[in-house]
Amino acid sequence: MPLHAALAEGKWQKLSLAEQMGNIGSEVSRAARAEGKDEKLFWSAVTRGCELFDLTLADPRWRGRRLEIARAREVFADAVTGGTLYHSLLKDLLRYFDVFALAARRDN
Repeated sequence: MPLHAALAEGKWQKLSLAEQMGNIGSEVSRAARAEGKDEKLFWSAVTRGCELFDLTLADPRWRGRRLEIARAREVFADAVTGGTLYHSLLKDLLRYFDVFALAARRDN
């Protein structure tokens, strides 16, 4: 059963890309805050973030943006696992996702 069951049932597809990516950014932020402090909270945020990435990638509206979304997921996974491929850190990803959150807020 998905962690975000209501979202997986179609509510996620009603959100704009900015809203979807902003919500993913919330999980990235939670993971960044818990990293090195609370292993359970860290992995819970990572799991939720990955699930939201997957829901976004499955949204047919973003067919032309899938490469960017998939790369963001890949960089997130790299940061979570130590940043060996892209030398990424969760705190560095926050700026990328903050832009989406600001755009979503502006559009509402």
